[in-house]
Amino acid sequence: MSAKAAYNVVDFGARSGGKIDSTKAFQAAWAAVCRSTKPATIQVPRGRFLLNRIAFRGPCKNTKINFRIYGTLVAPSYTVIGTANQWIWFYKVEGLSIYGGVLDGQGTSLYACKLARRRCPGGAASVMFFGMKNLLISGLTSMNSELAHIVINGCQGVSMRGIKIIAPDESPNTDGLHVQMSKGITITKSNIKTGDDCISIGPGMVNLWVEGVFCGPGHGISIGSLGKVVDEPGVQNITVKSVTFSGTQNGLRIKTWGRHSKGFVKGVVFEHAVMQNVKFPIVIDQNYCPTLKNCPCQHSGIKISDVRYSNIQGTSATEVAVKFDCSRRNPCRGIVLQDVKLTYKNKPAMASCKHAVGKVKGVITPPSCL
Repeated sequence: MSAKAAYNVVDFGARSGGKIDSTKAFQAAWAAVCRSTKPATIQVPRGRFLLNRIAFRGPCKNTKINFRIYGTLVAPSYTVIGTANQWIWFYKVEGLSIYGGVLDGQGTSLYACKLARRRCPGGAASVMFFGMKNLLISGLTSMNSELAHIVINGCQGVSMRGIKIIAPDESPNTDGLHVQMSKGITITKSNIKTGDDCISIGPGMVNLWVEGVFCGPGHGISIGSLGKVVDEPGVQNITVKSVTFSGTQNGLRIKTWGRHSKGFVKGVVFEHAVMQNVKFPIVIDQNYCPTLKNCPCQHSGIKISDVRYSNIQGTSATEVAVKFDCSRRNPCRGIVLQDVKLTYKNKPAMASCKHAVGKVKGVITPPSCL
């Protein structure tokens, strides 16, 4: 008897072509894999497979499941999904490995609806992983998600490598990778082109390692926004290194709401970053209040400390390349700028600091305002 069990979704009734709903076939294949007592694999062959909203639920009987995707999973129209948390949902599975494949969120029609300011449903994230342990996502491509492409929430031990995110720069609210309430996440060797944050880091994220990521177009790599609610877990031990930003709105950003909160950000390292015509290369914004409701004239309660920027090089698309706009009530502390060289139109850029305390090391351009 084979040591591994393999289940091809076609054998359960899935049909390629992108027109016939294969949701029930995928659910049946997942049920077979999940109840297997030995390592098991779901196989998705080449072709386009239409899926409605679907949940792959655990716990499963074994902790070694492979999901090998050679084809493309296609979302239905935004009028079918409506307003939902996610299109595809993986829930409380341990030891899952996803290899290859394309997720086509078919979000372009929803982008057009929103940009035209018509009445539109909110849309859905393409895939959400909740309560997962020891998850590997390798070589997955997500294109034209209605909202965020890939969401990691409440997970432990996640490795994402070789991820490709593709969406137009005008696509609204299409974060590439969003991580929160999780511990022990790595994101490596990935290419992200989207209309919102390439990577967004939400509350409760502990021990995140990002390395070898290309971002652009997009809004950069952002910690936040944080502090929307009072009792919010903090963010700590974040490393972002060897990243490139090209034509993005932001580079390395920390963003918090201008309102009371008990949260914090500490132990952050940004190093070896290249900026290519980035509008705001280095930003801390603690006065975020987009609708001017429930926060005007308030001060952010998020405490930011121990943040180091090292070997940040390149060009800014605006004169102020470094902007620290920290909370007056809770100033940023322990900020370190080391070997930063940012220029604007072939001249040294400028820096702006409010309520930020720290030090500089090595050569700094623009001249530090700390």
